[in-house]
Amino acid sequence: MSSTGLRLNAQNDYVVINNGVVEITWTNPGGIIRGIKYKGIDNLLELNNKDLNGGFWDLNWSEAGSTKTRGKFDTIEGTDLQVIVENEKQIELSFTRMWNPAVQGEQAPLYIDRRFIVFRDVPGFYSYAIFEHTKDMPAFNLNTTRIAFMLNKEKFHYMAITDDRQRFMPSAEDRLPERGQALAYPEAVLLVDPIEPEFKGEVDDKYQYSLENKDNQVHGWICFDPPVGFWQITPSNEFRTGGPFKQDLTSHVNPTILAIFLTSHYAGPDLLVKFEPGEEWKKVLGPVFTYFNSISDKDMALSLWDDAKRQMNKEVQSWPYYFPASEEFPKCGQRGIVKGRLLVQDRYLSEENLPGKDAYVGLAAPGDAGSWQRENKGYQFWTTTDEDGYFFIKNIRAGLYSLYALVAGFIGDYKYEVVITITEGCDIELGELVYEPPRDGPTLWEIGIPDRSAAEFYIPDPNRKYVNKLYINQDKFRQYGLWERYAELYPDNDLVYTVGVSDYQKDWFFAQVNRKIGENAYQSTTWQIKFKIDNVDQVGAYTLRLALAAANHAELQVGINDPTTNPPLFSSGEIGGDNAIARHAIHGIYWLFNVTIPGFILLGGENTIFLTQTKTANTFQGIMYDYIRLEGPSC
Repeated sequence: MSSTGLRLNAQNDYVVINNGVVEITWTNPGGIIRGIKYKGIDNLLELNNKDLNGGFWDLNWSEAGSTKTRGKFDTIEGTDLQVIVENEKQIELSFTRMWNPAVQGEQAPLYIDRRFIVFRDVPGFYSYAIFEHTKDMPAFNLNTTRIAFMLNKEKFHYMAITDDRQRFMPSAEDRLPERGQALAYPEAVLLVDPIEPEFKGEVDDKYQYSLENKDNQVHGWICFDPPVGFWQITPSNEFRTGGPFKQDLTSHVNPTILAIFLTSHYAGPDLLVKFEPGEEWKKVLGPVFTYFNSISDKDMALSLWDDAKRQMNKEVQSWPYYFPASEEFPKCGQRGIVKGRLLVQDRYLSEENLPGKDAYVGLAAPGDAGSWQRENKGYQFWTTTDEDGYFFIKNIRAGLYSLYALVAGFIGDYKYEVVITITEGCDIELGELVYEPPRDGPTLWEIGIPDRSAAEFYIPDPNRKYVNKLYINQDKFRQYGLWERYAELYPDNDLVYTVGVSDYQKDWFFAQVNRKIGENAYQSTTWQIKFKIDNVDQVGAYTLRLALAAANHAELQVGINDPTTNPPLFSSGEIGGDNAIARHAIHGIYWLFNVTIPGFILLGGENTIFLTQTKTANTFQGIMYDYIRLEGPSC
């Protein structure tokens, strides 16, 4: 398409921008995208779905006091349109929605300003929003907010989210009752009579295509006739919640593309954004870039993914953008820098401090060590250290932050003891920071790798009835129904692991779940760790470190040598709500428990640790272990 300049056409019920490459139509003043014309396709978007159509911002919210992670769905429609910028190179539109007490109970109490930026000759557009809760607004919970695009069902059939996670996808019709069988929850459907026979017998579930924030930078769909790509690019994670390992949805069947900013997925109620009455809060979400590309040769259509990755890298390098008109989005010169070096001190591994290489170091709202994974109202800025432990965090918004870190190979979380104040243009050198991981004595034995994931443990093959072909040779944990395989592998007796004999890659099931014993009937499970101590220090104290990669409405109890001891040596109480087991993840929220074992209750020779998960509502309930270590008394 040849360039025809940048044109804005605003009418009573719609507004259209044509930049010479793409033409976008919004409702006026609602700000719902009803049309995207590009490269011979009259509309890249779907307008004939039963429920959701076009492209839109939405949110999910609930009344204050609700403990549920889902509430009222709201496709945000503006009440006023303003043209913020209009010149020969750039147009920025603002669709705002006010709030007043007359809509209480019907709309989330927020002032919402959604912005769209279009440049001449650029195949795509940028979008961001400013959400504000003011002192005259009531309390409520903000559960989720995102941008969603429903793509043309006749055109887009191939989905790509990473280099090795891309494929032709079934259709939305394949999920309907006459073609699909609903499984344990609505998102998961067994395709029994799909339109395309190649998908018969597969499970489709949008959660199988989730990504961690640190990797969730570009994803989308490809049309083969004509060869056109539709991509969502997120150049920064600063406005997302939950830190770099927080997982979320990307693209999925319908076909759908999402840019998610706030959600409780893979975290649970901890990431609900809860506002008190009159609490003042404001946050900029985005900008993100919706990108379109094309190629003339149909046989090269898959190369559109490589081009989308190149464009993503350009957007990342351009962050923070110079062009958003809102003063709420600080430009490069208005931001700050923090740098330093992270070292690790573990006297049982080395007399010298070790470089904290390949560690994640980040700034988030002030809080306790590890609180960043539950933080949900502010901004976060993360980087990784080099081989020598040096880090450099740039483009930090002004404000107050704690500096946090976590180091692969070591349990726990580091927190710098001083709150850091970021001002415009600051350049802060912190020098050498030393993390002392939890440690009381020498390692007697360990199970797993301290990496906040259960990926190294035994992951069974899926039931042949519930296979997603994409994950046969990779990421086996993303298959549906693996939690039910535990009862099949251990029908009568639970897992027993013998230190020095067992292999955690083969003998430690990836998730401690309940055993199904009947229709809606479940039994708690008790795992055993058998180990020997030749010379017990009867007056000393041993320490059991239990690092959990996930927990879902579980209670972990620990006993030593006698599983019937009441009360147990340790109980976590009910913890977690990340639902990582059901949603095909290998981790959720990280937990670390340190259990003191008095030497006098240990036996010379063989001992047994009993790990019991006591809650029995369903088979999604349970925990994933990250790492277990027994330490001897200090020496």
